[in-house]
Amino acid sequence: MFKQFHNIETAFRHVRLFTFVLIAACMTIVCFVIIESYKMVTKAQERIYILASGKALEALAGERKDNIAVEARDHIKMFHFYFFQLDPDDKLIASHIGQALYLADGSAKKQYDDLSESGYYTGLISGNISQNVTMDSIVLNMDSYPFQFRYFGKQQIIRPTAVLTRNLITEGYLRSVGRSDANAHGFLIERWRITDNHDLEIKNR
Repeated sequence: MFKQFHNIETAFRHVRLFTFVLIAACMTIVCFVIIESYKMVTKAQERIYILASGKALEALAGERKDNIAVEARDHIKMFHFYFFQLDPDDKLIASHIGQALYLADGSAKKQYDDLSESGYYTGLISGNISQNVTMDSIVLNMDSYPFQFRYFGKQQIIRPTAVLTRNLITEGYLRSVGRSDANAHGFLIERWRITDNHDLEIKNR
C-alpha cells in the first residue's frame, strides 16, 4: 500500500516538473514570437513608398542623425543655387531669391539688399544676362555646433556677347531649425558671406 502511494507521489512530481518545463517552453516561444514580430513591424515601418509617374518607388526611412551631413550639404548647395542661378526675368529672380532667403538669416538678406541697391538685378534684366552657379565642393565641420562650412564653386555670367567665369567661395554656419515646406532640411545659414568672387576667364561668344 505504501509503495503505491510512493509511486503516485513520484508520478505527481514528474507530471508537475513536466508541466513547469512545458509552461517555460511556451513562455519562451511566446516571447520569441513577440520580439520577432516587433522587429518585423519596425522594419516594415521604415519602408515607405513614393508614387512617381504612376509607379510606386520604395524608399527607406532613417534617423536624422544618420543623414545630417548629407542634408546639411544639400541645404548649402540649394541655397547657393537659388541665390546665384538667375535669368533676366524679374519674377524668376524674385522666386529664386525668395526661396534662398528662407534658407538663411539676415546676412543673406543684407547681401541681397546691397546687390539690389547697386542695380545688379536690374542690370541682369536690362542686359539679358543669365547667371549660373556650379558647385565644386563643400567643406563642413561637424565637430562643433553651429556647423561651420565653406562653399567652393564657379559662377558664370552669360552676356549676349561674352561669358565671364568667376571663382566663388563663401562661408557661414548652419543652425538646426524646424522643418517646413520652404525649408525641408531644417537648417538655417547664419553669418554668411562671400570671401572670394574674382574673375577667372572671359570668352567671347
